[in-house]
Amino acid sequence: MLSITSKSFLYDILTLPSPSGFEEKVQEKCKEYMKGYVDDIYKDVHGNQFYVVNKGAPLRVMLCGHVDEIGLMVNSITDEGFIHVVAIGGIDKAVLPGQRVVIHSSKGPVYGVIGRKPIHLTPEKEREKSPEFHELWVDIGATNKKEAEKLVSVADPITLDVPIRELKNNLISARGLDDRIGAFVCLEAIRNLPKSKLKVAVYCVTTVQEEIGLRGAITSAFACEPHTAIAVDVGWATDHPGIDKAKYADIKLGKGPILDKGPNINPKVLEGLIKVANHQKIPYQLMPAPRATGTDANAIQLSRKGVATGLIGIPNRYMHTPAEIVSLKDVENAIKLIKNWILSLTSSVDFTP
Repeated sequence: MLSITSKSFLYDILTLPSPSGFEEKVQEKCKEYMKGYVDDIYKDVHGNQFYVVNKGAPLRVMLCGHVDEIGLMVNSITDEGFIHVVAIGGIDKAVLPGQRVVIHSSKGPVYGVIGRKPIHLTPEKEREKSPEFHELWVDIGATNKKEAEKLVSVADPITLDVPIRELKNNLISARGLDDRIGAFVCLEAIRNLPKSKLKVAVYCVTTVQEEIGLRGAITSAFACEPHTAIAVDVGWATDHPGIDKAKYADIKLGKGPILDKGPNINPKVLEGLIKVANHQKIPYQLMPAPRATGTDANAIQLSRKGVATGLIGIPNRYMHTPAEIVSLKDVENAIKLIKNWILSLTSSVDFTP
C-alpha cells in the first residue's frame, strides 16, 4: 500500500500544471519530496531533473518517467476578448468542447471554459465531426481584447481544469497520469531502495518534453551515459468497450504492470525483470512491441553506443484525455518490481544479447 505521504505527493504533482516546456512547478515539488533520500539532485539546461544514488559504482542504471503533459497554448486574442488556442502535444480535440481550463499567465492562474457553438445552432452534419482547433476558443469572461491582454499573453500555456477522483477498486482518475504516474513510480522505487544492499549507481530522471518528441530523454540519457535503463510510461488498457483485442492486445487494469517485448527492449533486461517478478510473485502483463515504442525508452536505447533498455507500462484507460484512469495496485507492483530488479544487479552483469 502507498503511504499517506506518498499518496499526498502523487496527488500534488497530478494537480500541478506541467505542459511540455513548462514543467518547473512539478520539478520543484519532486525535488522537495526526494531531499534526504538520494545523494544528489540537480537539473540540466533542458529542464530534466536528476536524482543520484551511489554515484561511484561502476555500473550505471537509469530510471526515467516524463513529467510533462499535453495541453494547449494561447495562439491569438480576438477583438471581443476570446482566446484561440493551439495544441501542445497530441491532445484529443473531440474531448475539448465545454471543458474548464486554467491559463498559466505571468500574473497567475486565469480560469476559463472552452467554447463552441451550441448544438441548437450547429447544422446536423457538423454535429457528427470533432471541431478543428481554430473552431474552438477559450472564454475567460473578458469583454474585449484589451481587457483579456491585461490577464493573458500569447504563448501562455493552458491545462484542463479537472479534479483527481478516487474510483472503486483502488482506481484513480486524473489528467496528466501520462506520465506523472511513471515519474512517481521511479521516484518511489529509489526512495525505497536499501542503500546498504545497492551494488550499482542509480540515476533517476524526471524527464521533460516527451510529448513533443522524447526530447528530455535524448539529452538526459547522453548525460547519464547509463549501461542499462528502465523507462516507465503508461500503456493503453484494452479492458473497455470499443477496443479490438485481436488488434491491440489484452491489457487490464489491476493485473500488473506491462512489460514490453520487442526490438526496443534488451532481452537480458526483460529476462531479469521477469525473473524478479516471478520470484517476488509480482503480476505482470506482456505487451508485444514490434517496432520502436513512442516512449523515452526509444530515445534512451539509441543514446551514444547504445543502452540496454527496458520499458514498464502502467495500464491506462482513456489515454490523452482529461479522464485517464490507472490502478494504484499496478503502481505499487511496478515500484516493487523496479526496486527488486535494481537490487538484483551487480557490476559484472552482461547485457549483450
